[in-house]
Amino acid sequence: MLIEQLYTIYRQHPSVQTDTRKLKKDDIFFALKGPSFNGNQFARQALEEGASCVVVDEDTGFSDDRIFRVTDVLATLQQLAGYHRSKFNIPFIAITGSNGKTTTKELIHAVLSSAYKTYTTQGNLNNHIGIPLTLLSVKPDAEMAVIEMGANHLKEIEGYCTYTAPTHGIITNCGKAHLEGFGSLEGVRKGKGELYDYLRTHDGTAFVMWDYAYLRDMSTGIPHIVKYGTANADTTGALLKSEPFLEVEVGGNVIHTRLVGEYNLPNVLVAATVGRYFKISDDNIKKAIETYIPSNSRSQLIEKGTNKIILDAYNANPTSMKAAIENFAKLRDPQKILVLGAMMELGTASMMEHENLVALIGQERWDDVILVGGDFGKVEHPFHFFSTSAEAKNWLQANKKAAATYLVKGSRSTKMETILDAL
Repeated sequence: MLIEQLYTIYRQHPSVQTDTRKLKKDDIFFALKGPSFNGNQFARQALEEGASCVVVDEDTGFSDDRIFRVTDVLATLQQLAGYHRSKFNIPFIAITGSNGKTTTKELIHAVLSSAYKTYTTQGNLNNHIGIPLTLLSVKPDAEMAVIEMGANHLKEIEGYCTYTAPTHGIITNCGKAHLEGFGSLEGVRKGKGELYDYLRTHDGTAFVMWDYAYLRDMSTGIPHIVKYGTANADTTGALLKSEPFLEVEVGGNVIHTRLVGEYNLPNVLVAATVGRYFKISDDNIKKAIETYIPSNSRSQLIEKGTNKIILDAYNANPTSMKAAIENFAKLRDPQKILVLGAMMELGTASMMEHENLVALIGQERWDDVILVGGDFGKVEHPFHFFSTSAEAKNWLQANKKAAATYLVKGSRSTKMETILDAL
């Protein structure tokens, strides 16, 4: 009954906010709380600033007909999102994986938007708060929805599926990410595979990268499988060129992307596959992918004077780091410099994975290597090391180079993008 009441208000004022600093008139304010904040304390302020109602789970100290007292604000937000989702009979495409989720989401959104009214996850709102907010941002005119799902422990994707109810799904890959929460690579596959489990039991469709034997095995039993890959698939493609940008052939069409790195080939392939599945012409698919320009610190090529910077600093794990370094090593640029931040959330495997990365770096010739933060400071290596990106920035400013190509990558918490001004 409460959810129906809230939904009536939501239908009149379809905008939800969890931060009073961003609150607009008539927003529904959900008073979320965490270890360092408590939205319940801002209920009065939200109403004074024009919220249509507030949802709280603690005593606010005052009475108002616009206050909804619930047991758990977050659970109520998720329930409202699920209720809203149930009003649609359109494709909801869920995307998860260790690497490439956001780039894949952006490419698929670009392709689908060429023919359908498509809503998708904004930025990186792919967690227990972001996903319900994304669902509640889907308007009645929607023809497609693309939902990104991040996860760092078991049962997380399973929970998201209960209120997202995806009709279609994509696991980009399963790599060594969030090992602290998943425990092992097998744990990663089990956790990401919860999306396949949902599709398997709800007559769903999975788009599967058929080159990856483990995804073939994981997808067994899903009622509808659409294959993509470099061979033996419904949609096949091949890498034509990777410098300065990725150039791909898909079904006889040559696509000139604005993405950096061979590791983006599967992301382009699945976007084309999804487009074809939903009857979008090859010409429109090509145009949509070619006009997509990354702007989110993922696979970006930035030119500053005589220098070039490959910025891939939104996140990092052993799998994505290895792919980025190997791709960088293949570039023919005369002066190549690595600027790498430490990898986080690896648990007991962290030291070993940083040692492996240092060993990989040592196999190639670089003009310089700068390592920043975390367990890079505990591993023996002959490279420059700085505790913070601010320290690295100061050193780079004092040691400026010309006609150099930099790879800048690291986990989000290392803030590697802050060194850009020094290059």
